[in-house]
Amino acid sequence: MNSSEREVLNSAPVQRLRHIHQLALTSLVYPGATHRRFEHSLGVMELATRIYNAVLESGETEILGIDRGEYDGMYYRRVLRMAALIHDIGHAPFSHASEDLFPGDCNHEAMTLRLIESDEMEKIWVKLKIQSEDVAKLALGRNHPKKKTFSNTEAILSEIITGDAFGADRMDYLLRDSHHTGVAYGRFDHYRLIETLRILPKTYEGGSKEPALGVESGGLQSAEALLLARYFMFSQLYFHPVRRIYDIHLKEYLQAWLLGGRFPGDVTGLLNLTDNEVMAGIWRASRDPDLPGHDAAERIVMRNHYRVLYTRNPDDVLKCREAGLAIYTVACEVFGEENVRHDRPKVSASQVAFPVLELDERIVSSLLKSDVLRHIPEVAVDTVYIHPELLDAGRVWLNENRENIIESGSEPEDMT
Repeated sequence: MNSSEREVLNSAPVQRLRHIHQLALTSLVYPGATHRRFEHSLGVMELATRIYNAVLESGETEILGIDRGEYDGMYYRRVLRMAALIHDIGHAPFSHASEDLFPGDCNHEAMTLRLIESDEMEKIWVKLKIQSEDVAKLALGRNHPKKKTFSNTEAILSEIITGDAFGADRMDYLLRDSHHTGVAYGRFDHYRLIETLRILPKTYEGGSKEPALGVESGGLQSAEALLLARYFMFSQLYFHPVRRIYDIHLKEYLQAWLLGGRFPGDVTGLLNLTDNEVMAGIWRASRDPDLPGHDAAERIVMRNHYRVLYTRNPDDVLKCREAGLAIYTVACEVFGEENVRHDRPKVSASQVAFPVLELDERIVSSLLKSDVLRHIPEVAVDTVYIHPELLDAGRVWLNENRENIIESGSEPEDMT
């Protein structure tokens, strides 16, 4: 990183990421998960640079529209590195755990764009001799709030950062989160994967010459391992029931603590708000019943979270697709809505199509080449939680009434 690029690193939006946890309150479940968005952003920049160098060295520069020996090559390399570094600057405190508390139709991508276009960052882009519009396109990709059309060059470079198959963002968070939580689910051979990446035309789509980030056949197993790692990390870690209930308690606290229950929608307001301010508020509220969000704050600080009453069961789903919702609805009637929580996040199946270059120079779709990629399932969770003091009574009630609720929706027997 040269001195000009360090100005981006030292900017207020990037330095703020030192105080935004990558995995919210996950350290309450996995004590090592204290890493921040700052080191993740540095990792994404490093991996994106490696990918860029690898695809240029493969010789497929014509289809990308970049001449590696001329100004374009250096320009886009710098834009790519800076876009990777700032791709997360719009995150609210505790990252995705509080994403939907932005006001109106705002989200972290929209806030990232506003920060990229802010006065402080515009001055830095001028010094770097790069356009803020180019940085935003690569950093946000298809999630860009305004830009819907991309050149081939922009589409490929944004895919290097944000792509579903080989995005540096995904590579880094899987490897980094796996390392800090102490689990092996997120590991894969990213060295082998990067060295086999190529820019390839999608000739398997009716002769299309549209370029895409693909892989040589020798790297297909590494690509499979990456997408399997995503599946396992979501099913085993990101959707861990205790981790998820802490997200719910955190959101409940924020809704009580924030003005109007929402984060500020302006750049200055966001820059002045980090995990530090929120945690200080949680600590105070946990000890003062008169402060907003006391109950949720106390549950976080004292680890007195709501307990799992029901989790998704395949047999139940065969009888009723909304089994969890049915149990939650009746549980609210029996125990009180304030004592029951429902959580059902879902991540779609990782059936990602990308070109694969065979040894005979033919190009095939990854979904035709790989049985593994065709059959990676979605990750679906359906969990009902209950107040810890009601857990024993809740389990007795559920065992007596589960079948009736799921099969017919009948009212449970009177607990008295």
